[in-house]
Amino acid sequence: MDIDTLKSLRTDLNDYLAEFDDCFRSDQSRGHLSVYVRGQLGPLRRKSVEPIALDAGVAPRTLQEFLSLHVWDESAMRRRVREIVARDHPDEDAIGIIDATDFAKKGDRTVGVKRQYCGSSGKIDNCVSTVQLAYATPSFRTLIDSELFLPEDWSDDRGRCSAAGIPDHVRYRPKWRIALNLIGRSLADGVHLRWITADEDYGRVSDFRDALDVMELLYVVEIPRDVLGWTPHRVKANKKPARVDELWERGGPPWETYRIKDTTQGPMVWHVRSTPFLPRLVRTGDGMVRLIVIEDVLTGEIKYFLSNAPDDVPLPTLLTVAATRWQVERCFQDSKQEIGLGHFEVRKHLPVTRHLAISLVSLLFLARAVERLRGGKPRTGLVTRAGSYLRRGSTRHHAHANDPR
Repeated sequence: MDIDTLKSLRTDLNDYLAEFDDCFRSDQSRGHLSVYVRGQLGPLRRKSVEPIALDAGVAPRTLQEFLSLHVWDESAMRRRVREIVARDHPDEDAIGIIDATDFAKKGDRTVGVKRQYCGSSGKIDNCVSTVQLAYATPSFRTLIDSELFLPEDWSDDRGRCSAAGIPDHVRYRPKWRIALNLIGRSLADGVHLRWITADEDYGRVSDFRDALDVMELLYVVEIPRDVLGWTPHRVKANKKPARVDELWERGGPPWETYRIKDTTQGPMVWHVRSTPFLPRLVRTGDGMVRLIVIEDVLTGEIKYFLSNAPDDVPLPTLLTVAATRWQVERCFQDSKQEIGLGHFEVRKHLPVTRHLAISLVSLLFLARAVERLRGGKPRTGLVTRAGSYLRRGSTRHHAHANDPR
């Protein structure tokens, strides 16, 4: 936000921050929260502790101690974010979006840092990784929970963990288990989620999908092309499971064309086919779900999704959920560019965790301000059937045979 906009929202921000008063024991700590959030929301180019403190006319050491030494409840702060979202932004069809975001860091002392795939740079890099849960409705989006990912080599080296201030009970967990914890906490705090969507790192895990079933949540999750399973035809014919990208030699369910949304490069159009599908590893119910195959008309890229939605849920609804996943990327973009989510220079577990919690507070205020300016108008329209968008060299959306292998 520019300084004039931030000044115009001063009263709103004061009232908003007052909702977090009970997370702190002292007025001094409450004042530090105000300084930190205003610094994150303001026009500073770099939003780490030192520039925020200097801009506010306070000693950098005071904010450093606020993050690392002051007694306050960062878990209660995250919980309050979710309670505000549940109270003020309810939607019966709200979508929870799971994704990871990473922060490139130098050296080897920042908690959780290692050379690993870094989504921000798109390559193996020295970075810290987090798992995030976004909340999305047609008119509103924000992040509502986050957690640091602790790699196995960190978790196994308890001396290194102790030096980084990592509590003994904090151990390695795969990202999909962290994701389930984030979802469970949000539901417990009153956030209504009807849908969950996630990329293939989560969708490929049958235990993750089974857990969402147990939570009675509907999902549309991407899966990799090598997931094995059966169509009803293959079950009846007692055939071996096949990869999802090898289910049909010819024919198969008909392709339908849908206009998903408008972009700066023109309309996003998908060719789509769907079929009942039994994944190879199933543990809940009869295990039959829906396999959705999507071809992007513009790029020719093909993706695969599974959904546990009942048969009476129309396909455009499932496509809307799948397409909503881009909103978590916008949350990450807003958090990193506007809030300074990745600008932390602290290294130990507690101050990094607290920085992530405060960033949720700042992003929620920004999201609420944007929603007011938009007047609650939907960000995107509904997915609709489209006319013929034939990609050069492709005739797939003209296929009408129904011949599953």
